[in-house]
Amino acid sequence: MERRRNVKGKDSSSSMENGQTMKSSSSGSLKGDGKNIALLFFLYTLQGIPLGLSAAIPMILQNRGVSYKQQAEFSFVNWPFSIKLLWAPIVDSMFSMRIGRRKTWMVPTQYLIGAFMLLLSSHVDLWLGADGNEPNIGILTALFFSLNFLAATQDIAVDGWALTMLKKSNVGHASTCNSVGQTAGFFLSYVLFMALESADFCNSYLRTEPENEGIVTLAGFLYFWGWIFLITTTVVAFLKKEEHRDEDNSEDNRDLKKAYSSLLQILKLQPVQTLVLILLTAKIGFSATDSVMTLKLVEAGIPKERLGLLAVPLIPLQIALPLVIAKYTTGPKPLKVYTKAIPYRLMFGFVAALLVWITPKLVPDASEGLPVYYYALLLICYSLHQVCVYSMFVSCMAFFAKISDPLVGGTYMTLLNTVTNLGGNWPATLSLWLVDPLTYRECVGGVNNDDNLCRTSLEKELCAKNEGKCSIWLDGYYVETVVCAAIGCLWLRWARSRIQKIQSLDEDAWRLSKQTK
Repeated sequence: MERRRNVKGKDSSSSMENGQTMKSSSSGSLKGDGKNIALLFFLYTLQGIPLGLSAAIPMILQNRGVSYKQQAEFSFVNWPFSIKLLWAPIVDSMFSMRIGRRKTWMVPTQYLIGAFMLLLSSHVDLWLGADGNEPNIGILTALFFSLNFLAATQDIAVDGWALTMLKKSNVGHASTCNSVGQTAGFFLSYVLFMALESADFCNSYLRTEPENEGIVTLAGFLYFWGWIFLITTTVVAFLKKEEHRDEDNSEDNRDLKKAYSSLLQILKLQPVQTLVLILLTAKIGFSATDSVMTLKLVEAGIPKERLGLLAVPLIPLQIALPLVIAKYTTGPKPLKVYTKAIPYRLMFGFVAALLVWITPKLVPDASEGLPVYYYALLLICYSLHQVCVYSMFVSCMAFFAKISDPLVGGTYMTLLNTVTNLGGNWPATLSLWLVDPLTYRECVGGVNNDDNLCRTSLEKELCAKNEGKCSIWLDGYYVETVVCAAIGCLWLRWARSRIQKIQSLDEDAWRLSKQTK
């Protein structure tokens, strides 16, 4: 249910400039930087395309009868943005001055993204299980993981380029380009794609003559964006010159060992170790809701494009929430909001489970359209969830900004943001993986089906062959909801005092020693 949020601080590349850029005013004149801002917005929009597609594929697979273990396998495609800190120093330190410090990485990664998309466009229907074939989850996972790995690498390069592409007085606009551009790319390749790919949606709203396919196919969408990546990257490579600075070729910026040493020194701080442990375990209690709920609604018959379109009315809420919540996180203890939101988010897990349970009763046939009251119920549930998510997110970001050592601020922030993302991804993957083992079925009806528990695809085929039907009498999703909530309550009891303790520490406790600096 929670959209994959790729929390991003400045990467290692910005650690040297951080003190200067943070002081820059974002209210400077845009004269001379208009084209640069437009370029950054476009580059970040391209970055959002693979992310949106990676969110759309599980919805398509859910209609192809894949297991939740296979969904868990595919969920690994979301990991690159959570572990990009591992290779960010390499992108920072190894480059060709002739090509440009950032273009050295940005140009080849975008070419490769385009090439992967063209490759996918030729075979994706087969790998998704067209013409009665089994979906090839292994190949899909490998290719989409590669796409996101390349997008994360492009992100590192573009983040660094933004610091030198814009005037110091306009550097603050880079984060806006990042947020708005990536959101626009995600919207195009997730919400808009799923709507235009759906035959039902297109027949209902965009056509007068019904057809069996949507206006857009996944293969065609990939083919189009593959060529967009190739063409625009060529234009940028030849027409956009990267400004060189003397410090780009300095010994510090090429010292790969020093970059990784800074990360290690930060991790040796006792308060950071406590915070990392909290961040890596904080989302266990919500993992069933965040990763499984939407797929269960699709399984219950709710069209995937309808769920995707819920993002549209939520956009004003997502814009307003950070502004409202920021008023309560500007004080000395921003994590107060974080701890207050957790119980509500845990309780929401039961609300989500109830919604999944009553959906077949409220909407027995989604092909006839969703009742207005059910659509309103969905919108209310998603809105409440967003309030909880953003309360935790904004308070976390405020705390990270408060404690990060300014002299290594870029590395510090990126480390904490990476851990935050990883703390959401591993419980989500595990939750998807465990749904099937925790689900108990039996073959009902037919003949010779008494001992058939429908555990394997062979048993399911045998049940159908004997005129039976595999029936779920205990859904693993509901088991996970209860278990996750219990773990979340125990975690909150354990973590509350530790959060209060690290919040009360003096800022010096988070600083590196003078010798290390």
